[in-house]
Amino acid sequence: MATISTLAYLVAAVLFILALRGLSHPTTSRQGNQFGMIGMAIAIVATLFRPGMAPGGIILILAGIAIGGSIGAVVAKRIQMTSLPQLVAAFHSLVGMAAVFVAAAAFYSPESFGIGTHGHIHGASLVEMSLGLAIGAITFSGSVIAFAKLDGRMSGAPIIFPQQHKLNAALGVLLLVLIIAFVMNGNPVLFWLIALLSFALGFLLIIPIGGADMPVVVSMLNSYSGWAAAGIGFTIGNLLLIVTGALVGASGAILSYIMCKGMNRSIINVLLGGFGTDTSAAGAGGATADHGPVKAGSPEDAAFIMKNAAKIIIVPGYGMAVAQAQQVLREMGDLLKKEGATVEYAIHPVAGRMPGHMNVLLAEANVPYEDVKELEEINPEFAEADVAFVIGANDVTNPAAKTDKSSAIYGMPILDVEKAKTVFFIKRGMASGYAGVDNELFFRPNTMMLFGDAKKVTQEVVQALQK
Repeated sequence: MATISTLAYLVAAVLFILALRGLSHPTTSRQGNQFGMIGMAIAIVATLFRPGMAPGGIILILAGIAIGGSIGAVVAKRIQMTSLPQLVAAFHSLVGMAAVFVAAAAFYSPESFGIGTHGHIHGASLVEMSLGLAIGAITFSGSVIAFAKLDGRMSGAPIIFPQQHKLNAALGVLLLVLIIAFVMNGNPVLFWLIALLSFALGFLLIIPIGGADMPVVVSMLNSYSGWAAAGIGFTIGNLLLIVTGALVGASGAILSYIMCKGMNRSIINVLLGGFGTDTSAAGAGGATADHGPVKAGSPEDAAFIMKNAAKIIIVPGYGMAVAQAQQVLREMGDLLKKEGATVEYAIHPVAGRMPGHMNVLLAEANVPYEDVKELEEINPEFAEADVAFVIGANDVTNPAAKTDKSSAIYGMPILDVEKAKTVFFIKRGMASGYAGVDNELFFRPNTMMLFGDAKKVTQEVVQALQK
């Protein structure tokens, strides 16, 4: 029976790998999700039929699945696409806390996990347990802060105080000392000190990171949750938890590195809570300045100019997601194509506060995949475009990222929309973006602001195009 269980875990692990591969592209993402669900179903059944599984344990697992599955189903039905980033952060916090609970269960009932007896736990198990505990606690508190920032429950601006990085470094060293001491004697007081210090460190690592970098933080916390699960997998001797945790940890770390590279950020800075960043610049980024007058237009103006344009690049952002304007945007694109224009969609790596967010929304609206282009591919084309139609994007189009060293987004690669002959911006008002930085592009002579709800304004553009 043990051999069958191990083989089932191996099959589930392979399906998880195929799921990750499928999720790497919109055309295969649905299949990737299916592989993941099948793999999880196999893993659950294999766990229920593991040798030594008591009937009471099976009942508890099934009860947990029923309760958790019900909550998950309700959340999945109610959640808006725009709230996915904070939902992901919230889920990461649960994974982290689960690692803390499992570590505590293993510590107080080692006989159940075959790692020794109370007060005489194997040294290797204490190492694995303490690492899983620390990473899980850091993941929990860090994810809670990320959720609060993404959900607007606290400011997205960096929270900075004197000697912050030195304090984090000192706490990191102290945490390492506590882990070594815990491994040497297994004292329960040290166990809970590790937990409390890790909770505090997760909090302190995330608060100095600004909203512009929060997508990278969420990805990194995803990686942390995977490593926490892997560490606990070693403690309780669960092969699938080790493999799955390693997959999540490694894929999250790779994604974080790719995002950091795409945003011109140092991954070391993210790992160490913004260590080495110019804190004075981060604080100055949200200042509001008088850039002069703006040019406001109407949907009819936009329709007239786009009707006579040969090349149009549409830049979707978080505002499009909030207004659920992707369907009418695709309708506008189809009408422009009928007029003979070339229409493409430009996607920033972190548009919508989450990698792939805009791709999913555009795929939902049946926008052809070949029309959707990433930053590196589309940026050279803006200079040839007659119109850049920006719907709800802000920070990812802000030229201050290239010119203003005092800006919180300085150094982040942006979409070069300012190079287009005419730039249309759909926004409700002149508010700054998520990073709290004014967009100087609003005041450029080739920019026309279209104020209003993204969906309503785009619908009016469509109506004008049909006349």
